[in-house]
Amino acid sequence: MTNTELRQLLLDIAMNCTRMGNWIADDYAGKKGRVLLFLDQTSAYMDRVSPDALPPGAQTVFRKFVSEYPALYDEARQQPKDCARFAERLMTWGSVLTHRSSLL
Repeated sequence: MTNTELRQLLLDIAMNCTRMGNWIADDYAGKKGRVLLFLDQTSAYMDRVSPDALPPGAQTVFRKFVSEYPALYDEARQQPKDCARFAERLMTWGSVLTHRSSLL
């Protein structure tokens, strides 16, 4: 996989996190269907990224995201206890991954 393809996948993951965060903050109950769709899409994107192919700075961050994603996934599939806080976590990951994609 080329650096350009890796960068695009990281950006797709980042954008999905940001979108889901916005939907959850705005109206989780009304937009749950979209959130579920984007969770599955994000999981598929993540499966295509080999952390070893990333530069060290991006690799460390992506590995941390991968380790936290199952908990994010599970909480997003249910009603998050605190939608605003949960949405902020997703949007923060979106921002961090966007920044790290610039290393490619």
